[in-house]
Amino acid sequence: MSSKDKRKIQRRDFIKKVGGALLGGAIAPYFIPDNALGKSGHIAPSNRIVMGCIGVGGMGSGNLSGFLSKQEVQMVAVCDVDKGHRLRAKDMVNSKYVNNNCATYNDYRELLIRDDIDAVMIATPDHWHALIAVLAAQSGKDIYGEKPLAYNIAEGRAIVDAMEKYGRIWQTGSWQRSERHFRYACELVRNGRIGKVDVIHVGLPHGNGTIKGDTKPQKIPEDLDYEMWLGPAPNRPYNSNFIHGNWRWLRDYSSGQLTDWAGHHCDIALWGMNAEKSAPVTIQGQADFPLAEDGLYNTPSGYFFEAQYEEGFKMVVADAHQQPRGMGAQFMGEKGWIHVNRTGLTTYPESIKNEKIRPSEVHLYKSNDHKQNFLDCVRSRAETVTPVDKAYHSILVAHLGMVAMETGRKVHWNKEIERFVNDPEADRLLRRPMRRPWNLNI
Repeated sequence: MSSKDKRKIQRRDFIKKVGGALLGGAIAPYFIPDNALGKSGHIAPSNRIVMGCIGVGGMGSGNLSGFLSKQEVQMVAVCDVDKGHRLRAKDMVNSKYVNNNCATYNDYRELLIRDDIDAVMIATPDHWHALIAVLAAQSGKDIYGEKPLAYNIAEGRAIVDAMEKYGRIWQTGSWQRSERHFRYACELVRNGRIGKVDVIHVGLPHGNGTIKGDTKPQKIPEDLDYEMWLGPAPNRPYNSNFIHGNWRWLRDYSSGQLTDWAGHHCDIALWGMNAEKSAPVTIQGQADFPLAEDGLYNTPSGYFFEAQYEEGFKMVVADAHQQPRGMGAQFMGEKGWIHVNRTGLTTYPESIKNEKIRPSEVHLYKSNDHKQNFLDCVRSRAETVTPVDKAYHSILVAHLGMVAMETGRKVHWNKEIERFVNDPEADRLLRRPMRRPWNLNI
């Protein structure tokens, strides 16, 4: 049996299982109307990649807009637990295609059972990433998933395993890899322009949105399915200060600026060091965790940790206030240094940034359009510029750093078995129980 036939059977079984549970065994067929794209576009509907979007708030709506600009995409459905987000996204899609055909869903599982959808974009709060991504892979969908890959290490591993098991294409929203100056900086490092690199300083944002405010339970808005928003996270009475935008500052849903940005600058650091599938062996550091009386939120505002890799280099990750050049990745070599961030490239000596990469030297994966790269790989089945296993290791260093800072001591990591060395307390922080009835099953 071919792998394509196996995927068809997997998708069929998935639809029977999930569809039956959701719809009482009755699954309505889905058809894309002939006028689904109106009069726009030059690519026939039959040749387009049919997509749906799950999570269409701030980042999700931006991604939706980006995919709508692609002629080879046919966007047919949007999903969000906030009715306002859903309707706004629906209007974006219908306005693009000059029709009223975009379907809306409150429950992502109803979107995933649609057999006409080839790929999905996921931009939910971090605590939802693994459940949706694993189910999307089981349903036969390719995935453009926002960073960080997952809420914790165990959930990230589950996503990697699911993508491999079900043979799906994954692109992480770590779009810096599709920017020329980031790629060029890493090529300079890889080709020895600054010699052997011993240390990389990775600067990420400072702060956690700490403010004083009301934490008392509030009435849940009628347009929000708050129970679904919480999903696998611990139960918490609704308060408007805890959701949309502000969820990132609560440990129940995220680890703040650290995990929000590690998927960008730690990713570039590992790309430059040719260590994209490696992990540190020791990690130690400290963080400024807010006291309960300080405000609403509990992710660290300031943080600093050192991660030693067996390849012989050390990655120093800290908020920008504690880094010599602030935000970005600075490679410290025996013959100079290279610093790259979103504003550009700085080197010492300055002449390094004018170096040419010769044809015989290392040339890294070239992508100049992150979403286009994903779409191209959906068609070719080639690996994307930010595939799932590399996204896992980029955020792994941040999760390990959080464990070291939470335990307050140096921890030792065994990357072969993905456990801490003789440290049951640290091992317990690799995962957390999901609130019933949610569970991961790949």
